[in-house]
Amino acid sequence: MTHELVADLHPLLTAEALAEAHASGGEPDDLEQAVWLRLLERLESDGPPPDPHGWLRKAVRAEARRTRRTTRLERPYGAEPVDDDRPGPEQLALRAARHRALRDAVRRLPGRCPRLLEALLSPQDLTYREIAGELGISQGGLGPERSRCLGCLRRLLTPEVASREARG
Repeated sequence: MTHELVADLHPLLTAEALAEAHASGGEPDDLEQAVWLRLLERLESDGPPPDPHGWLRKAVRAEARRTRRTTRLERPYGAEPVDDDRPGPEQLALRAARHRALRDAVRRLPGRCPRLLEALLSPQDLTYREIAGELGISQGGLGPERSRCLGCLRRLLTPEVASREARG
């Protein structure tokens, strides 16, 4: 019974929603969806309407009036809402997790690599001269040492990154 009723009313509802939507300030599909919902609620509580076509026309007009009232009450923003580029809580949590994973990997490195990379990652933004002095190595040896440490870090992180991607 329900399937036949829906199939019978579908063309009429589409036409009525198309005719009423423009005047109500809404979208035909939204209007159509609202009336389908009303019909389902009606079928559940009172059963099918005695005059389905008449009921449908009244329901479309009632939904169009409701949409008009809602549209009249809605006011646009005086100015666009601020869209600052600050990260949301999810991005902050993900960034913190990435930083923890990086710092954990740096601590597992061999030799003086942990101290070197901690100095390079320091928020104090140390110069090569300051880092070399802190580690007790020549400034010229810092670049090759940094390259070796980054290579170790890359090899250490590659399995973790690959395993995370494979899970997704």
